[in-house]
Amino acid sequence: MYRSQPFGFDTAMLAGILSAARRNNPRLGITGALVCRHDLYLQLIEGPGEAIDALYAQIEADDRHFDVRLLLSEAMGERLFPNWAMLDDTAPSQFWSAQDVAKGALETASPEELRAPFVRLAAANPG
Repeated sequence: MYRSQPFGFDTAMLAGILSAARRNNPRLGITGALVCRHDLYLQLIEGPGEAIDALYAQIEADDRHFDVRLLLSEAMGERLFPNWAMLDDTAPSQFWSAQDVAKGALETASPEELRAPFVRLAAANPG
């Protein structure tokens, strides 16, 4: 799971990100979910470690992101989003407020606190 700040965020950019993810992720064995707001990208990525590492390196180099920060990296027993090449959250209010993000809430959250909104999102969108 990582967070970054969008650079020039708009719906066209989001559509491009999601289109590329949904086209490329299945062949890489990657699934996950992306929360997009004017102030935040928050993404949970699932799949083979090498594929995730390569994707994360691409994200770090992508000029649509700045201040990319790895929040959580761990092996999980089963995927939260096995049927989603990349789910986008249509209700990002389930996650931290812009004020909380600005105050560093993501960086100080426990692994359980970081996973919890994605667990709720997965339950609401089984695919």
